[in-house]
Amino acid sequence: MSDKFDVIVIGAGPGGYVAAIRAAQLGLKTACVEKWVDDKGSAVLGGTCLNVGCIPSKALLESTHQFHNAQHADVHGIQVGGDVSMDVKAMVARKDKIVGNLTGGIAGLFKANGVTLLQGMGKLHGGKKVEVIAADGSSTTYDAENVILASGSVPVEIPPAPLTEGLILDNEGALNIDETPKRLGVIGAGVIGLEMGSVWARLGTEVTVLEAMDDFLSAADKDVAKEAAKIFKKQNLDIKLSARCTGTEIIDGKEVKVKYADAEGDKEIIVDKLIVAVGRKPQTQGLLADDSGVNLDERGFIFVNEQCQTGVPGVYAIGDSVRGPMLAHKASEEGMMVADIIAGHHAQMNYDVIPSIIYTHPELAWVGKTEQELKAEGAKIKVGKFPFAANGRAMAANDTDGFVKLIACEESDRVLGVHIVGGIASELIGQAAIAMEFCSSAEDLQMTVFAHPTVSEAIHEAALAADGHAIHMANRKKRK
Repeated sequence: MSDKFDVIVIGAGPGGYVAAIRAAQLGLKTACVEKWVDDKGSAVLGGTCLNVGCIPSKALLESTHQFHNAQHADVHGIQVGGDVSMDVKAMVARKDKIVGNLTGGIAGLFKANGVTLLQGMGKLHGGKKVEVIAADGSSTTYDAENVILASGSVPVEIPPAPLTEGLILDNEGALNIDETPKRLGVIGAGVIGLEMGSVWARLGTEVTVLEAMDDFLSAADKDVAKEAAKIFKKQNLDIKLSARCTGTEIIDGKEVKVKYADAEGDKEIIVDKLIVAVGRKPQTQGLLADDSGVNLDERGFIFVNEQCQTGVPGVYAIGDSVRGPMLAHKASEEGMMVADIIAGHHAQMNYDVIPSIIYTHPELAWVGKTEQELKAEGAKIKVGKFPFAANGRAMAANDTDGFVKLIACEESDRVLGVHIVGGIASELIGQAAIAMEFCSSAEDLQMTVFAHPTVSEAIHEAALAADGHAIHMANRKKRK
């Protein structure tokens, strides 16, 4: 038996490393266990999000968006001269450099805050004992007053499309494509599928997305989904709904034949690369010993209450391995909440106000409930919408696709949901989240002075539109 810690965190992703740093800041002796290593045997921090998810995908999206802007710079009177080209290998190298800088940054934060890094696979045993199994099979067991399970998630694999190196890829493999494919297939029209499809469509790839569901973006407000589908079609993303992949075949080691079935029967396409992006599942394999006392629910998630406590006192679980949306910011906030609770502070997280974002262009972002959810609950609501086509700053940026939609309670005027399709929706949604966290009314936003000219004025106008008071668009209601 080795050192005893106040807190041991298993997993150094966006939930785990944040929890570890917060706990250390609060004066708790803290260790963080991470099994991921690079080709040199050094620990890789940051989890899926930083290494093969959120950050690298945004780097590729930004690079290809800049490429698209350069191709269309003439709208601003800029004459580039000659064909604009993309060095894909340089784009991927830039992505890798950003990831490297950030992972190194976490290691520095651990050192600065006094977090002990334990390299290996963490396994929880009874009595809050944590076994750390090294790559060579040796292990060390540590005692902990508290344990935070932050093991994250892994991609869901499907039998009809087994991963094949260089041809049939998961999200990690998709991030390392270093040549522009002529034809790309994507299984799944969710966040990963749409973002990766957008990256390559901008570079001229013929992209086909197969979505088994009948509805496009069923989790989003229907107005957002409808607008997004219209825009993506213009961007040459061929999204086929009710299209279930039934099999794949590798042709001459160079192409993939993808078989699928839709309402019209059996069909097939041939692509150069196929990305499988059908979702993720909790990563709990090898995490829990039989005597750990921690229970999983029927879907394989670690069972926790609203404060992320498992059924074992002093053992918590956060992030993708527990209920709720699989979002990095949700995991990080849970990590801070749990660290505060362990330190004896009162802490609670508002699960009703967690923003969701898809980083296509335009971006899709929302927080709170959709119009459809509220109507199904029988809520009396009022809706205000304002298009970016009527916003001066959006016009100046040549970025006028989309709108802001604000939903408020008809009786109390409280803001219940905000849904945005727009160029910088990811930055605007934070304003809506702040308003909802403070239980703002539509009138509060109406009375807030927004700077002019800014894209955020669209939030102001959407709030005004909920009562028929929008200034820069025709109102269907008469001002009271």
